[in-house]
Amino acid sequence: MCKSVFSSHYITFDVGVCPFNIFFYYGKHLLESYCSSNSLLFCSVVLQYYKHSVCHYDMDLLSVVHSLILSMGETDLHSVKSGPCNASCIRYSLVKLLRLSGYDAAVCVSRWQRSGKVPGGDHEYIDVVNYSNGNSERVIIDIDFRSHFEIARAVDSYDRILNSLPVVYVGSLTRLKQLLQLMVEAARSSLKQNSMPFPPWRSLAYLQAKWYSPYQRQFAPLEHDISGNSSSCHKQCKGHLRRLQPSLQSELEAERLLKPINIDNSRRLKHDRARRSSFRAL
Repeated sequence: MCKSVFSSHYITFDVGVCPFNIFFYYGKHLLESYCSSNSLLFCSVVLQYYKHSVCHYDMDLLSVVHSLILSMGETDLHSVKSGPCNASCIRYSLVKLLRLSGYDAAVCVSRWQRSGKVPGGDHEYIDVVNYSNGNSERVIIDIDFRSHFEIARAVDSYDRILNSLPVVYVGSLTRLKQLLQLMVEAARSSLKQNSMPFPPWRSLAYLQAKWYSPYQRQFAPLEHDISGNSSSCHKQCKGHLRRLQPSLQSELEAERLLKPINIDNSRRLKHDRARRSSFRAL
């Protein structure tokens, strides 16, 4: 099992000049109660915890994925299907590079049927099977993560939350579900402020279906998908890569600048814990 780098449930956050001491579990009930009372502010705070609560294996894989994406050139992309490509050629290129690096990576295609108000659909993403410690665990890679949470007429605070999500998601299904729950509640709050209905394609059930539905793993595109691909559809993938790389580079630069702040917060947290321990001893 992949253990998180951050294991404590007692977290201290500094938001502006106001310190928050938050006790919470990884449960939807407490998340909903806070999101309803302090809404998007709390969602933003918890997102930072979820975003950085990553195990060592996932952190290493994330670094590899970032490097491989940034090293890609347009000549590395090859047509993989007829019709709209929707960045499939980027995924297959990334899978090829990951497999050459020794990872058991594949493109996963999931499909699900309509159920009640939840529309049917399909989704394409990447997984890497981690065989550490004698177990096998899937690590999910989604190269267009933020697009799943875009909503109409979002309030500014929701846009800030959306833009603080990772550009490329790399992590477990468990952590992914936590982020989905958080973003659903944040979207609900944003839409409510503008008196707008909550669309079924932004519901938790629909979002979970993308990664939790039955799927097929593919290491290379099917031959019949490649035939008849138009150059105009392939241009969309090149455009996606041109947008993806600068976004990823900006995210990495922002995180690099924030590292001294994160280190200071970590030291302050350790100091606070030591001080509380000394008070208990008195």
